[in-house]
Amino acid sequence: MSRSVNAADLSRTFTREFEVDGDKCLVIHQSEIGDVGCVVWDAAIVLSSYMRTNDFILHDRRNVLEGKRVIELGAGTGVVGIHAAALGAVVVITDLEDFVPLMQKNINCNRAAFSHEITARPLKWGENQQEFLPPPDYLMLADCIYYEESLDPLVLTIKDLCGPKTIVFCCYEERLTDAKIALEMKFHKLIDKYFHVEKIPLERQDVHFRSEDIHILKMRLKK
Repeated sequence: MSRSVNAADLSRTFTREFEVDGDKCLVIHQSEIGDVGCVVWDAAIVLSSYMRTNDFILHDRRNVLEGKRVIELGAGTGVVGIHAAALGAVVVITDLEDFVPLMQKNINCNRAAFSHEITARPLKWGENQQEFLPPPDYLMLADCIYYEESLDPLVLTIKDLCGPKTIVFCCYEERLTDAKIALEMKFHKLIDKYFHVEKIPLERQDVHFRSEDIHILKMRLKK
């Protein structure tokens, strides 16, 4: 994978702010130098916003993330996991080693918004994930269906991290090049081997942050 960012890039960042529940403002640093993991992508915003909808938190307004364990894969800036932490979850945001400083910077900038622990750790897809077990309550990933060479390791990692009660939310932007269409079809073929998959319809997503070409999948392991 060609994704890279290094510690020197952290002196050249720009920020984006996100309001959470009307009383918290998250500040997310993005790197001016680097590749796909250095900025906040639209799919991450759509998934983060979905976590605040009635569809996600259930009809009695109960905060389903409070005290729950969440792991974010391919976190980049960490924006999805940081949103989950601001909503009360215990979170581990993960990506390649080079992204950890950027994720840690964003954790440090938003400490006041968290009621539980959030950490940034390196995780390379396809390798032994024992240190991240037991399985989390929620596994989240946004715009990780991007590189052909990383697809099999990604699906393996999703499967290995999940337990029978883990809920996976995978959000991705549809890209209409032949190569990306083939990549998305392969992802669905692979994931269907192991998971029951539900597509969250547009009308159940955040009214302000949704798009016809951005899809949210809710997945559970098959028995």
